[in-house]
Amino acid sequence: MVEQVSPLGFAWKPGRHGNVAGAPGVVLSETRPGSIVQAAAFPGSEKAVMTAIKVATGLALPDGAGGGMSTGTKAAFGIAPGRFLVVDQVEGLAERLKAAVWIKDGAVTDLSHGRTAIRIAGPKAEWVLSKLFAIDFSLAAFPLGAGRATQHHDILAAIQRTGPDRFDLYVFRSFARSFWTLLLHSAEEVGCEVL
Repeated sequence: MVEQVSPLGFAWKPGRHGNVAGAPGVVLSETRPGSIVQAAAFPGSEKAVMTAIKVATGLALPDGAGGGMSTGTKAAFGIAPGRFLVVDQVEGLAERLKAAVWIKDGAVTDLSHGRTAIRIAGPKAEWVLSKLFAIDFSLAAFPLGAGRATQHHDILAAIQRTGPDRFDLYVFRSFARSFWTLLLHSAEEVGCEVL
């Protein structure tokens, strides 16, 4: 396995930032999963691709737009009609998915080299993300496991709620440093810990 080089570079500065009075409102970290893969179903084959995701990961996705699941090591969620982002902490997910998805049902694209995974967690995570995206981040509107594909200006982001106050964001690697800096500045008001 080749050591991943973070695209955050000099922008990653561990420690406390912004408001340092009291506990931090959010914690930011880069998660560096081994595999980030898109599975796209051809029209009428959505259920077959969802079954393939279950075979490759063990995750049974619920029906409906934006539905998803997350465990400590794997995650999958809808990012568009018939399209799913699937993540594993170990490498090799693209090959497992390709073996499970029939060529007539869909396509699998390994995005591991082109995406950066950022985690924001803490009691103010919803509030900070609401400053950047026109999405209702409340637990009722954005339940556990659910995902959304959206953008902040020209930075596309796939977002999944992986805990009651935790979200994993996937952005293009080429925009990672800029987005990280934006997220850090947005969190300064509530205090931010970078791990």
